[in-house]
Amino acid sequence: MRIGVVVRENEPVATPELAPRRTFGGVIAVWVIAALLGVAIGIFVPEPWRAAWLTVGLGGCVVLAFAIQLWFGRSQGFTERVAASTLGALLTMGVISLGFGLAAVVPG
Repeated sequence: MRIGVVVRENEPVATPELAPRRTFGGVIAVWVIAALLGVAIGIFVPEPWRAAWLTVGLGGCVVLAFAIQLWFGRSQGFTERVAASTLGALLTMGVISLGFGLAAVVPG
């Protein structure tokens, strides 16, 4: 009978990433899609419905940001990348909608 034997759990082995994918391209991709959506909504949607469709477009950009960042498969900085994608899409669509709003106010 052994008395005083201590069983310890080994530390988990971490495998280093040999060639991590660049994730900043996914953030920029969402911004580009937001710009394209904003311009398309501004051109094709009647003026009274633009604000509602811009909200729908921004929701689509949020879902797209999650999908792209999940596709990259990196957990480090996931929340920051999704937040940067979403904030950039919001600012991009906001600037474009500001342009269309000013164009609607200016008599032409």
